[in-house]
Amino acid sequence: WNWIGGQAALDSGALAIAEHEGKILYTDTEKILLSGNGDTLRIPLVMYQRSNKNTCMHQNPQVPRGKCIKKGQILAYGAATVGGELALGKNVLVAYMPWEGYNFEDAVLISERLVYEDIYTSFHIRKYEIQINQGPERVTNEIPHLEVHLLRNLDKNGIVMLGSWVETGDILVGKLTPQMVKESSYAPEDRLLRTILGMRVYTSKETCLKLPIGGRGRVIDVRWVQSSKTDETEKTESIRVYILQKREIKVGDKVAGRHGNKGIISKILPRQDMPYLQDGRPVDMVFNPLGVPSRMNVGQIFESSLGLAGDLLDRHYRIAPFDERFEQEASRKLVFSELYEASKQTANPWIFEPESPGKSRIFDGRTGDPLNNLL
Repeated sequence: WNWIGGQAALDSGALAIAEHEGKILYTDTEKILLSGNGDTLRIPLVMYQRSNKNTCMHQNPQVPRGKCIKKGQILAYGAATVGGELALGKNVLVAYMPWEGYNFEDAVLISERLVYEDIYTSFHIRKYEIQINQGPERVTNEIPHLEVHLLRNLDKNGIVMLGSWVETGDILVGKLTPQMVKESSYAPEDRLLRTILGMRVYTSKETCLKLPIGGRGRVIDVRWVQSSKTDETEKTESIRVYILQKREIKVGDKVAGRHGNKGIISKILPRQDMPYLQDGRPVDMVFNPLGVPSRMNVGQIFESSLGLAGDLLDRHYRIAPFDERFEQEASRKLVFSELYEASKQTANPWIFEPESPGKSRIFDGRTGDPLNNLL
């Protein structure tokens, strides 16, 4: 816990922490029962809850039944944490090079591997809400003039059922609102009733809650919320439907690194067309090299090179900022020494080129020809 990443994960509230020492009596996806101090503590876990940014919050228990734990020990991991430390993003192989203009102006080129292997697939929870005025409006599953398949997920009360898979245009809540008919459009029998009894004619207008364009997913929660107003005439009720959506990365999405480097995905290439290294591994993402010197965030280059060495050596690095405190060019020396070590241990001399350390020969995936410059 002496690293800022562990403290950030702890302060984020994403982790479940033991309040006192004891023994795990029971654990599942919803709760953890901890005995100790002469009492049994029930620790609820977050399950598919919506954040303020419509993302999905979920906790995974990490302690087995019967294990003895200490105070402050981690019981469950949350979002963006691994091993109790902050773990933002995914590790992918990146290259800094222009590619047919598709990474012009900070655009980013990615491989289809990121889509097919769900590397950047994310879950989002969207909330859809409709208000019901007490009195004339009513919730029902009997909606006239609507196709039957749009109403297939409604229960007998006119509300979508939990676990239903819904598509664009499906009805989430069936609602009818009374609407007064103009006298000029009265039928003859309605005019007679109006003349004799003074009765007004009403029709029902369909005001259902529908899933908007682009929305699809699984219904995970339905809540009926009463308003807090004390006036009976102004009381309203709200029905909230929560839908879990799975989204793959696509053109137009934004990706960002730890150094302020960000860009919009402009094209998704087949993996066989991506540039590849000398060991045959295709690159996952291509950034524009012009986005580095003008913004003076060269740390992303160090991170990429050190990440390659760490992947080959199976090492994890914790780097403190402001390396000038230790010695001149401390970061550069560390990165180059680790690349040299990786080159020796894997018997791949191309990982560390003495004439141009940190760069290597890259091949065009479409033709197989080596590119003119080292990258």
